[in-house]
Amino acid sequence: MKKALICISAAMIGMFLVVGPAKPQVAPQTVELAKVNVQKLAAGYRASKVIGTSVVNDANETIGKIDDLLVSADGKEPFAVLSIGGFLGMGNHLVALPYDNLKFVDKKFVLPGGTKEGLKMLPEFKYASE
Repeated sequence: MKKALICISAAMIGMFLVVGPAKPQVAPQTVELAKVNVQKLAAGYRASKVIGTSVVNDANETIGKIDDLLVSADGKEPFAVLSIGGFLGMGNHLVALPYDNLKFVDKKFVLPGGTKEGLKMLPEFKYASE
């Protein structure tokens, strides 16, 4: 019995020495870096400051508030979720718009051509449950 155990152990050690330790099979990774103008970016607006900001139309009428900022699942396109109507969060209607539709003019977010009625006609946005 001891001879068999010694032979098996010797065979395993021999295989390890011949084959060598298992090496992880990892593909080399590269990360693309982009140059960012940090001074221009520093003059931008943080999401925490944008959320809750009123959105006006061309006539300077308040048509909603920015409820949230979202990034598409592919990470390429930002969206603004606007809250239209309601009082203290009750009875409001949420809609999602591409962030690029909003313009920043004179320290205000402007939705050119936007109206409360027009926004209420858009499909209602609902957050995913997860």
